[in-house]
Amino acid sequence: MAKKEIIVQTKKQNKIRNGSLVADVIIYAFMGVLALLFLYPLYQVLVNSISDPGVVATKNGLLLWPQGVHFDAYRVVFANKNIWIGFKNTLVYMVLGTVCQFIVTVITAYPLSIKNLTFKKPILIYFTISMYFGGGIIPYFILINNLGLMNSMWVLIIPQALNVYNMIIMRTQFVNLPEELKEAAYIDGAGDGTILFRILLPLSTAVSAVLILFTAVHYWNMWFDPMIYLTKREMYPIQSILREILIDNAAIGQAGRAGVQTKLNRNTDQAAVNALIKYATIMVTTVPILCVYPFAQKHFVKGVMVGSLKG
Repeated sequence: MAKKEIIVQTKKQNKIRNGSLVADVIIYAFMGVLALLFLYPLYQVLVNSISDPGVVATKNGLLLWPQGVHFDAYRVVFANKNIWIGFKNTLVYMVLGTVCQFIVTVITAYPLSIKNLTFKKPILIYFTISMYFGGGIIPYFILINNLGLMNSMWVLIIPQALNVYNMIIMRTQFVNLPEELKEAAYIDGAGDGTILFRILLPLSTAVSAVLILFTAVHYWNMWFDPMIYLTKREMYPIQSILREILIDNAAIGQAGRAGVQTKLNRNTDQAAVNALIKYATIMVTTVPILCVYPFAQKHFVKGVMVGSLKG
């Protein structure tokens, strides 16, 4: 009897393993197809950026592999001083903005994670309302102008110092940490600053990494706010320079072509040459931020899932 039960149990385990294997194959196949769909546009831009402009124009930009490989478009892009100014400005905005937003997010989330905080619920409702309703872009523009923040790097940092969504995620992380840690620290004489920076934050590295990554990507991709509040070209971030090049053919003429002798200068099809420079500019402004993701990948899934926990 015992032998039959063992055989039945073994068969059930084998079925479960086979079912799990089939599920894994389906999931990996689906994710592989999804990854190809996401990567293909970037691959297409890369192929076009290093191919002969005449071939790209003939094929309407649809090439499976590079033809007539050269890197003249990248030489033109890197010869454009505006690209380097944009990179410098973006790095400044990204570093200052990320640090400022992370600090404000943390010091706002911690008090709201305390159980007996007075007026905690009305404060949370107030913050939540601000996520869905705003005063509108015209009153906001008037406010920024009256505060004297126009054409200042602080216009991209101070108004965005608190991201309510990120604050709620960090608060959820603090709430889900064992309450006994805080109580033990209080008994040992620790203050709120010590508890926050020496106990809670070291236990929240995954969430912190994800929030920092989200904020850095936001600042890297920022173009709308600079378009409205920055009128000086020397203050443009890299995405504003990219936007200018993509929509304005005259900007491509200033993209360093005059200072670099390449095959592109001898090409009579200016539309094809301009398209090639656009492709190269897209790659130059996109790849740096993509290289950040592999370093934050180990924290990414764990940190994102915090928002689904109770709190």
